[in-house]
Amino acid sequence: MTMHFGNKITPAEFPELNRLVWNRDPRRPIDADEVFALYERNWHFVDRDHLTQRELMLINELGEEFGHGFKLM
Repeated sequence: MTMHFGNKITPAEFPELNRLVWNRDPRRPIDADEVFALYERNWHFVDRDHLTQRELMLINELGEEFGHGFKLM
């Protein structure tokens, strides 16, 4: 099932992404391409065992859109 998240993503809605934006307001929406870049740059900090199904879907969609064939998972 594909779930379209849109152009802006609110980090507070995704536990691991919320942790990655420790230096900004997690309630402020971020452009989807910037979110992908955050995951990509900080992937070693993501606790894959604590990713929710919804966050996994987000990561997969971002990878399809911005990853140019590269998958984080």
